[in-house]
Amino acid sequence: MRGETRNAIHCNLYRPGGRPSNEDTARARRQGTDTLCLVVADGLGGHGGGKTASFTAAKSICAAWQGETDPEGLRPLVQKAHEAVLAAQTPTCQMKSTVVMLTIANGQAAWAHVGDSRLYRFHEGTLEFQTRDRSASQVAVLLGDITQDQIRFHEDRSRILRALGQEGEVKAEVGGMALQPGKYAFLLCTDGFWEYVLEPEMEEDLRAAANPEDWLARMRQRLAQRVPPDNDNNTAAAVWLEP
Repeated sequence: MRGETRNAIHCNLYRPGGRPSNEDTARARRQGTDTLCLVVADGLGGHGGGKTASFTAAKSICAAWQGETDPEGLRPLVQKAHEAVLAAQTPTCQMKSTVVMLTIANGQAAWAHVGDSRLYRFHEGTLEFQTRDRSASQVAVLLGDITQDQIRFHEDRSRILRALGQEGEVKAEVGGMALQPGKYAFLLCTDGFWEYVLEPEMEEDLRAAANPEDWLARMRQRLAQRVPPDNDNNTAAAVWLEP
């Protein structure tokens, strides 16, 4: 991270939507003014204990993080979170969770994810990168059966192929980069958020926003106009880096 940051991080846990409880968790840990670990996790409600699973995962990662920004260094943190979720399971509650995390320090950014919670990276207001879901609908995209836009409401959208709490080890998808000059924005969000806000709209709202909170508020306005009464929980966290 170069120089001082203004409004460098904003985390927001959105209302539960149309469901009786919110099983998402957003958690951040700072080390000084220019070092950050941010985690968003989405408990899989169909397995029971979703809130416990997402909270356990986010807490484990933030507690274990020691400033790593090497992508390979994030894999053990995710594995520890996976083991913590497994340890919380009972014979009658096989809780599971997705997770997406971002770390920033010393001019480097790194991220990791499991499941279909996403990270988006923008540079100078333009979307440069987004993580790829580990889901049956993403496989359908890779096979050419549907387009990337059609993934949002595909019939297999709820079939997650990789999650914390599954049997065996979990291999996180990781990535990283050296931060170049200019303005960066990162968006971490659960599927209940990105299903209703399209990527071009994320860019449009980013360019119009005064700060990270304003950016999230603009996107939430779109979401609120589109979600059905029984919509999923949705959580988003935004990070801005400015020179």
